[in-house]
Amino acid sequence: MPEMTVNLNQEIRQVKIHSNMGINDLVSQFSGCAFGAGKLAEAVDIYEKMLLDKDCVKFFGLAGAMVPAGMRQIVVDLIRDRCIDILVTTGANLVHDIIESTGLSHYKGTNIVDDTELRRESINRIYDVYIPEPHFSVLEEKLQEIFDRIEKKDLSIRKFLSKIGEQIADKNSILRSAYDSEVPIYCPAIQDSILGLQAWLYKEMKTLNVDVFADMKDFIDRCYEAKRAGVIIIGGGVPKNFILQSMLVTPKEFDYAVQLTMDRPEAGGLSGATLEEARSWGKVGAKAQVVTVYSDATITLPIIVAGVRSRLANLKKRTKKD
Repeated sequence: MPEMTVNLNQEIRQVKIHSNMGINDLVSQFSGCAFGAGKLAEAVDIYEKMLLDKDCVKFFGLAGAMVPAGMRQIVVDLIRDRCIDILVTTGANLVHDIIESTGLSHYKGTNIVDDTELRRESINRIYDVYIPEPHFSVLEEKLQEIFDRIEKKDLSIRKFLSKIGEQIADKNSILRSAYDSEVPIYCPAIQDSILGLQAWLYKEMKTLNVDVFADMKDFIDRCYEAKRAGVIIIGGGVPKNFILQSMLVTPKEFDYAVQLTMDRPEAGGLSGATLEEARSWGKVGAKAQVVTVYSDATITLPIIVAGVRSRLANLKKRTKKD
């Protein structure tokens, strides 16, 4: 027989569940598995290393309807705990963040429904999330009031969002927590949202000057100055590309990368493109620790964050004892 070159050192371990196990115990059980469970455990390992690396600038890409689905507080807590240094997101997530900040709610519905009937009832649907149409009237009034109060000239999108965050009273707002924590939010496709639409309508009547290219130098400078860089990407789309493309004009590459997506790579779209593929572009380093978890991010993100938080809390306890 020819000499075996395949590594057979790591046996699959069967998951054992017990009644009083914690989240980190469950993730540790996953580490001996294959398929999605093994990838999820690997994502926790990489994210933990990224957060423990004091020289690593931590990027967070947030696409998809994560705020309407209930992921808002996770992002807020990560910002306030300095687990996010730079947030790149969609205008839609910020729209729903502002809606929540006014005291209005999103509602659990169903995806098996007559959407024409929902239209007659003035209810908007995002899969199984319902949003009453009057919420957007409140949002529009709120935004117009905010635009009246903020500086209106020579703004980048980042500065524009910071000014909005300053005007939001809700401490559980993504925009407000980023403003308080001095964490920059970049939203390169802000026009593709009701926030962008309302800004344009305001600009038609009053002064509001936002330079859509002004963020590029600021963002790339942050990338250039980073000793090391890590990213967790929720979904894909514009936030994913905006983050990863930044390394094309720097001598750097990402050292850690975790992607949570349900998109597949076969169609060639960016949202499904693997992080391994990003190595060919020089966006992700040849020796970078990367993993893509193919699953609903509303399931995987809470598990990953809870697993890492559990580990960091245990590490802190051990350090205090020592």
